Amino acid sequence: MEFNRQHEGPRQATRIDEIEGRFDQPILWLSVLLAAFGLVMVGSSSIAVAEGLNVGPFHFLIRHAVFLGLGAVLAAVITRVELRELERHSHLLVLIGILLLLAVFIPGIGRTVNGARRWLNLGITGFQAVEAVKLFLIVWMASYLARYRDQVQSEWIAAFKPFLVVGAMVLLLLAQPDFGSAALLIGITLCLIWLGGVRLLHVLVPTAVIAPLMVMVAMSESYRVRRLTSFMDPWKDPFNDGFQLTQALIAIGRGEWAGVGLGGSVQKLFYLPEAHTDFIFSVMAEELGFVGILGLLAMIGLLVWRAFRLGLRAVEMGRGFAGFCALGVGLWLALQSVVSIGVNLGLLPTKGLTLPLVSSGGSSVLMSCAALGLLLRVSYELDRSERQVARHKESRALPEPVVMDEPIVVGPAPQPLRLGSRGRLRIEPSLGEIA
Repeated sequence: MEFNRQHEGPRQATRIDEIEGRFDQPILWLSVLLAAFGLVMVGSSSIAVAEGLNVGPFHFLIRHAVFLGLGAVLAAVITRVELRELERHSHLLVLIGILLLLAVFIPGIGRTVNGARRWLNLGITGFQAVEAVKLFLIVWMASYLARYRDQVQSEWIAAFKPFLVVGAMVLLLLAQPDFGSAALLIGITLCLIWLGGVRLLHVLVPTAVIAPLMVMVAMSESYRVRRLTSFMDPWKDPFNDGFQLTQALIAIGRGEWAGVGLGGSVQKLFYLPEAHTDFIFSVMAEELGFVGILGLLAMIGLLVWRAFRLGLRAVEMGRGFAGFCALGVGLWLALQSVVSIGVNLGLLPTKGLTLPLVSSGGSSVLMSCAALGLLLRVSYELDRSERQVARHKESRALPEPVVMDEPIVVGPAPQPLRLGSRGRLRIEPSLGEIA
């Protein structure tokens, strides 16, 4: 019996369902570095703005730090949620997202800032509904592609259905108005559908319909037309429509290779509008130069690459929902960063999109942290699955342990049995032994 216990102990200690996963360390540390970098730059770029508003020099820095802390708590909570629970409630999440976009139009709940009705009034602060909608849409899209991937790859109607949901969101965003976020949601949806294996023709058809409509919407408002014309030639009217872009380009040009030094920016001193939010990249370029910008781009690029790599591994393992969640978060970070940096460099028309985890903000910082928490949860469950599969293969390769029902008894050899005179069994004595 002792022999059996020696073989049962190690097998029970390494049961497959008891194996835990590990978080992706590069994603974790890149997120921390990017958040720390953003905290420093928000402090540097917002002091003059805060003093001009008479709220204290470190108002925006403290506010940003508080939201980073709340975001870290939110990310930690999401890392504890099983992905199957998120997948099960994905329809509820997308419904909540649409209701949030509708809530901004309700008097007393919605709040107008700079002519746009995008914020929900939470009393002590405002919350931009579209930031939560981005994450909810990614979760729903991941669930849809995981469930109907075969149909999406072969049927046109299955590939078109997600655009009905996104179309409803886009209409609500355009009514706010928020053209930049609407374009971002469309971009994320198109890319996820493409990564889901849809046929090229099934992507080109909705694109051919959506693109002209978005152009018509962009040209329907005079301020959008002015943004487009100033984007083409900002120096034509540098003190009016082209003021933001010209000041951003001046800041980037002053930075040269090594920058003017942290805190030494001149353009942030009431020359560059929104220096701590939409145009924080220009302040970075001025203070840290080309070298500092390369460091920022390297962190964002590595984070996006790890997200894409994680998503590909998950899809290859048959974990479609986890894989498309990771791919969706990677697309969100990549597309929003490209648009924000492109606006600062004069490569794209001005849009109100922040640089994730870097620009000062409340709802943007919270939901960026939540997205990274989802990414870490995907890495945890993928690592757990890979280790469980490896352990299962290892256990199948090992020989089966020998199981004995009776203990081994060491003693004299058994005596031969013979029938006695009355038909009873008796032990036949051997030489030198007493019967």
